[in-house]
Amino acid sequence: MNEDEREVLFNAWVGQHLALVGRVARSYVDTEEDCQDLVQEILLQVWFSIPQFERKAKPSTWIYRVALNTAFAWQRRNERQRRRQFQPLVWDIDAAKNETDQAHQRERIERLHAAIRQLPKADAAMVLLYLDDLSYREIAEILGISEVNVGVKLNRARKALAELMKEEIAHDS
Repeated sequence: MNEDEREVLFNAWVGQHLALVGRVARSYVDTEEDCQDLVQEILLQVWFSIPQFERKAKPSTWIYRVALNTAFAWQRRNERQRRRQFQPLVWDIDAAKNETDQAHQRERIERLHAAIRQLPKADAAMVLLYLDDLSYREIAEILGISEVNVGVKLNRARKALAELMKEEIAHDS
């Protein structure tokens, strides 16, 4: 693949999948500045990795994998400064009918994310992919595990989240 083809492919992918990259980045950093830096790091890794893209997976699946691997590496590099970085995903709080509903929705979402931050990194990544409405097959491709394993691990992560949510609610009471 020559440089022009690579640039055309990269620009097309960025146009199609920038929101995906942003969601992954926001899930692993605390600040908007760090998010922008991580998005740039992910896009840089996508650019450098394009020659290794073998077209065995969909581009979105491949980009998710690059994004998650880059986010994991980012966390490892910044672990001392950034503890437990699993930040809230983008949620449509505006869909709530009134301010009380919106506040209640925000509170529930924050409790969920407090619980997610307590999960092991691999489980948190799986929950992120699941919350992003990916199929078990797509999650399996991204994480490099079987669909059955996705089901088992996701079920365990759900149970762990349920327990953590109970603890979070009990702690707030």
